[in-house]
Amino acid sequence: MSLAKLFSLIQYPLPHHLLSRVVGCLAESRLTWLKNPLIRLFIKIFKVDMNEACEPDPTAYATFNDFFTRQLKPDARPLGEGVLCPADGKLSQFGPIEADRLLQAKGHRFSVVDLLGGDAEAARRYSGGSYANIYLSPRDYHRVHMPLAGTLTEMVYVPGRLFSVNAATTDHVPNLFARNERLVCHFDTEQGPMAVVLVGAMIVAAIETVWAGQVTPLSGQVQRIRFDQPIHLERGAEMGRFKLGSTVVLAFADQVDFAAPLAPGSKVQMGQSLGSLPDPGVPATCDR
Repeated sequence: MSLAKLFSLIQYPLPHHLLSRVVGCLAESRLTWLKNPLIRLFIKIFKVDMNEACEPDPTAYATFNDFFTRQLKPDARPLGEGVLCPADGKLSQFGPIEADRLLQAKGHRFSVVDLLGGDAEAARRYSGGSYANIYLSPRDYHRVHMPLAGTLTEMVYVPGRLFSVNAATTDHVPNLFARNERLVCHFDTEQGPMAVVLVGAMIVAAIETVWAGQVTPLSGQVQRIRFDQPIHLERGAEMGRFKLGSTVVLAFADQVDFAAPLAPGSKVQMGQSLGSLPDPGVPATCDR
């Protein structure tokens, strides 16, 4: 048995949520003798580039979570063309949504319906569209930004487990992204419906959005949250953040023409162009 397989099996009986809440409490500690050495050790182990941060001094952060969700300098992530990458990380998988299925890893697919918390009507919007999975490693910038300008129509909290989402686990745990706790954010854009799914993971203590603050953890049932006033976010604007790392899954109603250099496993940065969607003002043409 491989070490990766063993690592994935060990996670099944673990108390995922309890471990995550304990880590969350440590990450919110303001004790300098605890948080400062922890931050310095983290920077050393994961080789975090603090030169990109608005505040480069590790000891200036009130808590480990403040450091982990640190703001970058305004020019650190220039915006490219078309559909933007929402976060720093690794583009683990991407491509067309075929028969309501998305690729998690080689040999493992999961359904859009399951990803969206069992909402078949919402899943139909993305039939024949495209998806992309971005894995955020511990060293990455952990704020999530808008791939396109859009207006939030609904936010859905979906309870679940908190398996790790690194490559070892995605390769061996079926339906991982549709199994973990997650926050589904539905947007209307000029290019059609777009879903941005923030997937929780082992020791991810919380997920936040700019319009609702900290959202997870909630109770153990699907919760659909709508808002009285429209919430519009511009392309490239921050929309949420992870308190410790995880994965973002994007779903689009139309086919994305992904940029040619991209391949599964490509390192990506927030603001980088993932590709382009058809111009909504130009009718589709027949293949010749």
